[in-house]
Amino acid sequence: MGRPAWAWLTGQRDPPTPRTPATWTLSGFADEIDPDFQTQCDQLVRLGLTHLELRSAWGVNILDLDEDQLSEVERILAEHNLSVSAVGSPIGKISITDPFEPHLERFEHCLDVAERLHAPFIRLFSFFIPAGDDPDSHREEVLRRMAALAQAAHGRDVTLLHENEKEIYGDTPARCLDIVTSVDDPSLQLTWDPANFVQVGVARPFDEGYAQLRPHVVHLQIKDALSKDGSVVAAGEGDQVVETIRALREDGFDGFFSLEPHLAQADELGGFSGPSEWTRAHAAFTAMLQDEGIEYA
Repeated sequence: MGRPAWAWLTGQRDPPTPRTPATWTLSGFADEIDPDFQTQCDQLVRLGLTHLELRSAWGVNILDLDEDQLSEVERILAEHNLSVSAVGSPIGKISITDPFEPHLERFEHCLDVAERLHAPFIRLFSFFIPAGDDPDSHREEVLRRMAALAQAAHGRDVTLLHENEKEIYGDTPARCLDIVTSVDDPSLQLTWDPANFVQVGVARPFDEGYAQLRPHVVHLQIKDALSKDGSVVAAGEGDQVVETIRALREDGFDGFFSLEPHLAQADELGGFSGPSEWTRAHAAFTAMLQDEGIEYA
């Protein structure tokens, strides 16, 4: 089973109409603007966005919202004419030594939430590796779990996006490639986060990872960082985001770019920017697109 190629490459539910040049769709983690969901959506509309990546509302993770809260999310989304580009889930953000079955049950709920919100993507991770352990010593268990997650998504109109993240198995280009090629399931693809690569020592993400991962990259996280110290900066102020954008344009990429600025604070469960810094991050990325002559919506 699995979705047709156009579906998992673009996130669309109907076959796309060819466009030249491609129009990229901007989205973002609106909970970095403000905990209040109404405030998040107000700001996105002011900036002209039509999508958001939903991670939390009112300070509650998307998977922990109760029925009344989910209904209120749906109401506010409809009121603002906003769609959910992806569920920014915490799936895979447990230790590889933690029990998996309860987490798999949580993932089933995640699939239900994504389906309810008509989200074409779910972001997830490949499990924290205990400090001091060789990641390769946990490889088989990581692959078993990632395959189980992909299998659970079969029959659902959603594509899973593995995000490269610090301290998980899939933190480097080589291990991200290992996951997606070893599981070898169309339900599991990759989202590319350049800042996270920089922060695990991949100083030149485009040079060191783009070519090998591009066949599996169907989504972008827009977060930038400086290789000299790993500090997070606005898009274009760090290392090799511009090169990546240019290459994607040449490849004919046509999909979502999700702003995840992390300009004020960050931890293993997410980040925060505030309205002014989120707006600055949006301005920096859209200015880059305009400079490169790339259409976006």
